[in-house]
Parts: sequence; C-alpha cells; structure tokens
Amino acid sequence: MTLKSYLWSLRIGTVLSLVAWGFVVFFIDPQKSGIPGRFIFYLCFFLVLSGMFILLLTWLKKKSKKEEVALAEVGISFREGILLALLVIILFILQSFRVLVWWDGLLAVAGIFLIELYFLTK
Repeated sequence: MTLKSYLWSLRIGTVLSLVAWGFVVFFIDPQKSGIPGRFIFYLCFFLVLSGMFILLLTWLKKKSKKEEVALAEVGISFREGILLALLVIILFILQSFRVLVWWDGLLAVAGIFLIELYFLTK
C-alpha cells in the first residue's frame, strides 16, 4: 500500500466517522439512551480524533522528511494518533463524570506518556 492510498483511505474513514458522530450528536439523547448512547458517542468521537491526529502527525512527518521516510514512520504516527485520541477521550469521560481536576489530567497524560515510552524502547 502506498502512502497516498493509505492517506486517502484514512481521510475517507475520518469523514465517515465524522458524519456518524454528527448523527449521534444530533439524533441520540444521552439522557434517554443511557450507557449505550454514550458509548456510541465516545466511540465515534474516538474514531474522528484518531483519524485527525494520524493525518496531522503523518503530514508533519511527511513535511519534514522525504516520502519514503514518512512511509516507514506511518506506524509510529498511527500509534501516536491513537494514544492522543485516547488521552482526549479519557479527559472527556472524566469531565462528563465531573471528576476531572488538574492532577487527574496530569496522571492521564503521564499514563499515555509511559505507554509511548514503552513502545519507543521496544
């Protein structure tokens, strides 16, 4: 798979997940749907964020390096995009339960940072 085809499929997937998230935001009432509605909301939001972060990180690496090097580092951009999206979702979930304070956010950032350090040492 070339970098161009990978990026186009990722863009299409991100747009489709953005449309799905829009439908969830406008047509699902979280008070009536309960836990399944919130799960679908956060899942669609996670897909949108991860797609955007992966595209952004790949673009930054492609801009600073040659395309061959950027293709070799797509896996790293994918992992970092997923971890950043996971961090944002964790912070949103903590905020939705009204338990987000600065030290909880800092612990979430530290946890994601430790996961990234684990993958970098492998």
